[in-house]
Amino acid sequence: MRIAVLTFEGFNELDSFVAAAMLNRVKRPELQALIVCPAQRVTSMNGVVVHSQAPLSFAREAEAVIVGSGRDTRDLVRDSGLMGELGLDPSRQIIGAQCSGALVLAKLGLLANVPACTDSKTKPWVEEAGIQVLEQPFFAQGNVATAGGCLASHYLAAWVIARLGGWSAAESVVHYIAPVGQKQEYVERARAVVQQYLPEHDCVAV
Repeated sequence: MRIAVLTFEGFNELDSFVAAAMLNRVKRPELQALIVCPAQRVTSMNGVVVHSQAPLSFAREAEAVIVGSGRDTRDLVRDSGLMGELGLDPSRQIIGAQCSGALVLAKLGLLANVPACTDSKTKPWVEEAGIQVLEQPFFAQGNVATAGGCLASHYLAAWVIARLGGWSAAESVVHYIAPVGQKQEYVERARAVVQQYLPEHDCVAV
C-alpha cells in the first residue's frame, strides 16, 4: 500500500519527516511512504532541501495521503492549478493533514461539516474557511483525519498505520520511536488518542 506524504515549498521538516519515517518503519514490502512534491525538489522553512520521490500525480493513485504543513500553505491553496492536480478522494483513500495541511483539505472540500485540528498559528485561517477547530491534537471522521501541533504528527502516522495495517503495527512503531524509559507511556497515550477513531476491527480495506 502506497502512501504519499505531500511536501511543499517552505515545508515543516517535523511534519513530513516524522510521518514518513514512522510509516516506513512498518517494514512491510507492500507498505511504502514516499515524499511527494510539486517540483523535483523543495526547500523547507529552515533551508533543508529534499528531492521528490514521486510526482504530484502519485497522490491521486496512493492508498493513503498525508498533507504536510509549511509556511506557504495559505498561498498554496490559492494555486488553482496545483490544487486541481491533487484530486484526493476519501471514498477510496485514507487522507490526513498535519497543522496547516488542514487548509488544503478545507480548500478541497474534504472538511465540510467536519471539525479539524491544526496549530495555533493556522487556527484563525482554518476558522475563516468555515471549519470548526478543536482544541485537541488529533481528530478523524471516516477516512479523513487532522492533527494539530508538530509533535502530533506521530498520532497522525499511527492512525494511518493502524488503518492500513492494524493497531498492533502502529503500536510497534510508536514503541520503537518513543524515548527509552517512556515507551509504554507513549504507546498508551497514542492508543488513548487514536483508537477511538479507528473502525471496529482497527484496519480497513482500501
